[in-house]
Amino acid sequence: MQKRKWKTVVLVRKLLTLAIGAIALVALMSVHVHLGLSPSAVTRSLTTQHEIMSQNLQREERWNQDFSPPHLPKSPRFRSLDSASGTSDLDKLWKPPPNRDYEPCVAPSPYYASPPEPRGYLLVHANGGLNQMRAGICDMVAVARIINATLVIPELDKRSFWQDSSNFSDVFDEDHFINSLTNDIRVIKKLPKELVAATRAVKHFRSWSGVEYYEEEIASMWEEYQVIRAAKSDSRLANNNLPPDIQKLRCRACYQALRFAPTIEAMGKLLVERMRAFGPYIALHLRYEKDMLAFSGCTHDLSQEEAEELTAIRENTTWWKVKEIDPIEQRAKGYCPLTPKEVGMFLSLLGFSSNTPIYIAAGEIYGGDSRMADLRSRFPLLMNKETLATFEELEPFTNHASQMAALDYIVSVESDIFIPSYSGNMARAVEGHRRFLGHRKTILPDSKALVRLFDKIELGTMKEGKNVASRVIEIHKRRQGSPRKRKGPISGTKGTDRFRSEEAFYVNPLPDCLCQKESRYTNSSRIRR
Repeated sequence: MQKRKWKTVVLVRKLLTLAIGAIALVALMSVHVHLGLSPSAVTRSLTTQHEIMSQNLQREERWNQDFSPPHLPKSPRFRSLDSASGTSDLDKLWKPPPNRDYEPCVAPSPYYASPPEPRGYLLVHANGGLNQMRAGICDMVAVARIINATLVIPELDKRSFWQDSSNFSDVFDEDHFINSLTNDIRVIKKLPKELVAATRAVKHFRSWSGVEYYEEEIASMWEEYQVIRAAKSDSRLANNNLPPDIQKLRCRACYQALRFAPTIEAMGKLLVERMRAFGPYIALHLRYEKDMLAFSGCTHDLSQEEAEELTAIRENTTWWKVKEIDPIEQRAKGYCPLTPKEVGMFLSLLGFSSNTPIYIAAGEIYGGDSRMADLRSRFPLLMNKETLATFEELEPFTNHASQMAALDYIVSVESDIFIPSYSGNMARAVEGHRRFLGHRKTILPDSKALVRLFDKIELGTMKEGKNVASRVIEIHKRRQGSPRKRKGPISGTKGTDRFRSEEAFYVNPLPDCLCQKESRYTNSSRIRR
């Protein structure tokens, strides 16, 4: 849609310029006929008119170029497809899925009371990368409400793989977070001085726990302690079967209260504007970084030396429990991130043209430029933070992994299409946020099905053409972010595996935090089993 509007604006401008020139020419000829101007005078007039038209066209071209970000290629002109069906296919490719009139509905119910006097203080160590910490912090907001605690601004993980020294206020808007939750819980920046040295309960909250666990086991600790410290924040609250007001509080915390710091928001907005200068764009979360490959044990297309390096990282990272991984089996099951080369094939088979602007939301790609060569040969308009912004603009964020990831998060949420190469924490968080904002288009690759096709193409038993493209398009028809209720546990699973198999709350906040307009006040927060 945006591409058609852009083309129309440019075409209308040029037609108007030509029309003005034609009118002026007719006027001059008329003057020549009626007033008897000499041929030389007419020639001079025509020359002057031609110069004016040329200047107008040059101004028009400069106007177009002004939208291009600094030190980048000028805004591309999208290739027009010859056939009507081709244009229709391209429009369909960019069109978001039907929203079915779903909209956010996170306001508390009439029975939701103001927070009572807190019984104690909850300290939280948010563990993991940016998006793991985000989800954990939002869960701890809900936990603080359940156990009637004052939440102290969480401590961010500084010991993870990325060794990021950022504090909460470096990544998130601290004052906005505190003020937004005033009607839900009390939030303070620091523990009161008189309690800093007090004995505190350090507790690993049980994973995927419901209200009863926190009301009974955790809240009972207030009888002995004034301060409870949650040693971890990830996956401590159940996905399903929580009171509707608790579920809505989680959404308010995640999508309203937990806003990025103003400097990050401003830089993220600037990156989005510079991507928009190229027209509609894809945000590609290319999870092909060293830590991801080491953790997952995926070594497809890597050299023996690279595979050994990743294995060593996995073995030396103490909190990664699984050490022995069969990379071939891992890939066959669809547990590996697609390689940059495979992503290029995938996008081509879906029907994206070579001049599609793509934002690479990722850290340093393992293997560098050589590993990106195949993808870049298919899609030359690859951009990232470093190409869209100057060194000076990015310098305040550069040595902070969480802040850099936050920039990618903003550009990904705002993109026309979001495509993750691996279903990790970032991919799931962005997918859920885009669902909440109106089910923006998110294409989730079926890695298990795709690697089978890619292997056949690699072996020469299948050709990359219309037949393969049709199969890929068919496989992904229902993987584009359409509204649907959150998936419950896989049938037959028990215990921890049962909770692990559920779709995470922040991947899909429907039905708890999204309602259809006609049934806004009748939705249920429970998932049918």
